[in-house]
Amino acid sequence: MASGRKVLRSTSLGVGRILSFLAVSLLCGVLTAGLMSPAVALAGSATNGSVQFFDSLPSDLEVTPPAQVTRILAADGSVIGSVFSENRTNVPLEKVSQSMRDAIVAIEDYRFYEHGGIDPMGILRAFASDVGGAHQGASTLTQQYVTNVLNEDLVAQGQGSDVVLNGQKGVGDKLREMKLAISLEKKESKDKILQGYLNIVSFSGNAYGVQAASQYFFSEDAKDLTLTQSALLAGLVNGPGYYDPVAYPDRAVGRRNLVLDAMLEHGYITKAQHDDAVKAPLKLKLNPPKQGCAYAAQAPYFCDYVLHQILNDPAYGATPADRERRVDRGGLTIRTTLDPRLQGPAQTQVDATAGANPDKWGASLVTVQPGSGKVLAMAQNSRVLAGQGTGFLTSYNFNVDRTDPSGNQLGGVGGMQPGSTMKPATLAAWLDEGKPTDQIVNAAQRRYPPGYPWKTTCGRVSGSFDSAVAGSVDLQNDEPGWYRPMTVREGIYQSINTATFASAAALDDFCDIQRAADAMGLHDGAGGGKKLDLSVLGNILGASNVAPLTMADAFATFAADGTYCAPMSITEVDDAKGQKIGGQAPSCQAGALKPDAAKAATNVLEDVIKKGSGLLIPQKLGVPDAAKTGTNQYNNQTWVVGYTRGLATASFFGDPFNGSDARLGRNVTVNGKYYPVIDGAYIAGPQWATYMQKVLGFYDHGAFDAPPQNLIRPASH
Repeated sequence: MASGRKVLRSTSLGVGRILSFLAVSLLCGVLTAGLMSPAVALAGSATNGSVQFFDSLPSDLEVTPPAQVTRILAADGSVIGSVFSENRTNVPLEKVSQSMRDAIVAIEDYRFYEHGGIDPMGILRAFASDVGGAHQGASTLTQQYVTNVLNEDLVAQGQGSDVVLNGQKGVGDKLREMKLAISLEKKESKDKILQGYLNIVSFSGNAYGVQAASQYFFSEDAKDLTLTQSALLAGLVNGPGYYDPVAYPDRAVGRRNLVLDAMLEHGYITKAQHDDAVKAPLKLKLNPPKQGCAYAAQAPYFCDYVLHQILNDPAYGATPADRERRVDRGGLTIRTTLDPRLQGPAQTQVDATAGANPDKWGASLVTVQPGSGKVLAMAQNSRVLAGQGTGFLTSYNFNVDRTDPSGNQLGGVGGMQPGSTMKPATLAAWLDEGKPTDQIVNAAQRRYPPGYPWKTTCGRVSGSFDSAVAGSVDLQNDEPGWYRPMTVREGIYQSINTATFASAAALDDFCDIQRAADAMGLHDGAGGGKKLDLSVLGNILGASNVAPLTMADAFATFAADGTYCAPMSITEVDDAKGQKIGGQAPSCQAGALKPDAAKAATNVLEDVIKKGSGLLIPQKLGVPDAAKTGTNQYNNQTWVVGYTRGLATASFFGDPFNGSDARLGRNVTVNGKYYPVIDGAYIAGPQWATYMQKVLGFYDHGAFDAPPQNLIRPASH
């Protein structure tokens, strides 16, 4: 009988309570006519109050789909994770074994294919049983289905407290159930009703519907259930908790054998089949459902990021509660951009980067496809729950913003200081103004005092570097030998702070740095639509937090010859009926950066790997690649952001929660190796290169487009 956490348990008629009503009704023939001939009752031929009450009851059952599992899928269709309030997956009747269909009919309603929704003989049989001191239910499968549908609808509307449990039903409740059952039988076939029943009924608190029950108890699909398995499941609906085969195996076997007896009695199986099945041991192969992204089979933090986007989007419900209900109960299929061919190596690499990691250093990788914005991989070395691996525990996603543009939570840590990986924004502004990469700037200049005459059209530039001013210092490079004139190109590939400032000072408009950063999608890791304020001098050197996904996507703009595409992770959302109800499409802006400027930037960033700060990365990709290293001033947040034509990846290593001097990345041992200081090329660099070596072949890795010579050499050359 229908049962479960939010579903009515056994649905016996409550014969004692209804007989008093029956006695009165018999005087006018109302209920008798309804039971024996539903058409007579529904015609309302009598005129007394009982008839009027019966006629006033609803006769149409609106069958809304019961709660089902929402699945998040990778691009290849493999499962990432699932979310549900009731573990249920609907299946058509033809995908339920015949033995399961026979077992449920035999034990619950053996006259199912003979009655019209209510069974007068069953009621009389139950009455006789009650008179004899026993107790027997009389609800048909159709009535049980009706009850489950009504209760599921209440739960779906957030009115679970209004569900009337077994034993609490009044006469009116039972009559409504009967009338709806009669009406339903007129509209639907017996097989359709049986299908609905098998999909809605509870077999366990972990399994609603026959497919989920088959998977939970036997790791089998419903179509493959054997006779003994079917009999066990059919027995559970009478009392899922009482007959739970995990907790009470003896009770479960006894109930199973009772079902087998009924199947034999009603001609569904032979005596030999019965006797063999009764002797069979209880063989469970439990497959407990794993609820939520914390148990995702792959990419738990990406899964969480995707769910946050759905729950934040009014397209899936007017209120947060509506959206949560739709995800938990709606049986959605959320198809994503994640590529398991990349995700597996990314996860393996971040786990290997820091090893056992008792000091809780964070490592992350996130990859975006240039020209589409598709997020292909997202991994970090932490874990959401204990027992999932050696990583330290956190629910925060290292790779994404704290909130979306509207201020809704995305689950991100809020970004980290990108250090010198921010310098290409100044390079992009330089090139967008048509200036060549090999032009010499004065990287010997270290003082930019308050009131320095920056060329700006958008307001005051704030901040200063001048040791002659109280509380300030001269601009510093990482090493002492680089305070000299040099080309803009050399300033980038050797990551010279004074060269970046000299480039900024030589721009026609300092505000072009902000414009370039905006065009590349760079923004504050706090989210909420907050821009990076690049009128603050420290920020052009990467002092403000940015999320790795944002950095990977910004560099993808270079790889795509200046076309910026917003990150996208959801390709399609389908409802339980397979109808498309949402999804994202590429949102790209061609010419966000001038194509030639983007090509010239890539030409410079290739030199980072060939002869600059990236030369320290021992692994080489062996294909055209470009990158930029980055390290914050405390050496505790370090980066390499790099790309091929087809993949742009941000690699991070450090403390994702704290970019201050409270924890320095100096004199530390990571994965058994001692580092006097941590630099972007030392750990984040090999992590990036090792991972990219393994996956670059899946996407375009040909030569980059050559830039025009006017953006390489000054006109005088």
